[in-house]
Amino acid sequence: MILKITPDKEKAKSILQLIKEREDFVKTIDNEKFSTNTVENYYEIIKELASALILLDGFKSTGENAHKDLIDYLINYKEFKERDIVFINDLRIKRNNSLYDGKKIDIVYLRNNKNRILEIIERLKKTIKNKL
Repeated sequence: MILKITPDKEKAKSILQLIKEREDFVKTIDNEKFSTNTVENYYEIIKELASALILLDGFKSTGENAHKDLIDYLINYKEFKERDIVFINDLRIKRNNSLYDGKKIDIVYLRNNKNRILEIIERLKKTIKNKL
């Protein structure tokens, strides 16, 4: 569920600091050996960037489907197309399967999608920067 709140620039900035730490961490791990951990961290970065973005607009996601609702909400930004939303939701499902069901994320998935993931992260950052 997406709720209307007071826009919160300070909280968004704080989230950006935590994201920077996660990005620094993911750069230090062996992507080939730890592909599941790498993809999980990339998903968390995207999710938190999306949270910071909607905070700036005065919204937050909450409840059982909070992550899906958050990702789906990105369609409201011209920078994100339907194919981006579908891709991020696939990433969310892969992360949930690994986190909750113990399913590994194969290195092939990371190799095939790392550039797209990084491009989405950069687009989210740019969109946030334009709002700050």
